[in-house]
Amino acid sequence: MTTSPEPTGAVTTGSATTGPLLTGQEAAATGTLVASDLDRTLIYSSAALALEVPDEQAPRLLCVEVYEHRPLSFMTERAAEMLRELAEAAVFVPATTRTREQYRRIHLPGPVPPYAICANGGHILVDGKTDHDWRALVQQRLADDCAPLAEIRAHLAAEADPAWLLKDRVAEDLFAYLVVERRLMPDAWLAGLTAWADDRGWTVSLQGRKVYVVPKPLTKSAALEEVVRRTGTTRILSAGDSFLDGDLLRAADLAWRPGHGELAETGWSSEGVIALETVGAAAGEEIVRRMLAAVTG
Repeated sequence: MTTSPEPTGAVTTGSATTGPLLTGQEAAATGTLVASDLDRTLIYSSAALALEVPDEQAPRLLCVEVYEHRPLSFMTERAAEMLRELAEAAVFVPATTRTREQYRRIHLPGPVPPYAICANGGHILVDGKTDHDWRALVQQRLADDCAPLAEIRAHLAAEADPAWLLKDRVAEDLFAYLVVERRLMPDAWLAGLTAWADDRGWTVSLQGRKVYVVPKPLTKSAALEEVVRRTGTTRILSAGDSFLDGDLLRAADLAWRPGHGELAETGWSSEGVIALETVGAAAGEEIVRRMLAAVTG
């Protein structure tokens, strides 16, 4: 996938071990950092909303993303209101597998987050701008510990069946993903890919119609650790729905996962992680409600 050039104003913020600390009001107020996955955790496509109530009882929705002139992602209005409150009471850090370009399409309620984690930890944005030192550190880690991306791409090109493969993409020159017709893709193929990738230092995650193949050192929790160091926060809350969020949830003092997604489907659990039963946009609203209550007491 070709991503857009880095926008004017992108900066180097200092070394990933000596970068500036956040002196903002949020960090001083509560000492709490809230890191959350976005897609199918806080925001939802129309197909993922899972509105299970009669139409006349459906919640009002706020569109938070437009793509190619069409509304794409939503939150309930109540979730949006609470997220604005949460961002004022704690350091709110979106933590997504999206590329920077994809992330910048999203307009969440409230101010631009002081930090955001994109590309599954491959990029840290500081006030919306790329931290190039962090990116260089990540690249070195991947070069030291994993098979090259080119090898992964070649394997996917040779092994994926055109009968169920819709698209193949590369994200930020960091990892690969396929868009597939899930009902046609054999479970055995996915299992084989998982084993093959594991031997080369990569991991596989199935999220909806997308099969992600990601280097093992490329994690949201590694980027989170750096953001925590910079902000000086002492308490972490988090939320997520997929295997790629597992390390993010384990890194928190308290975390939540919705009743849908890879983690719910496999019964994944970990100490300090609350498994919710609600699904879809209602789960997103419940996650924000619980986070806000945990921050404000």
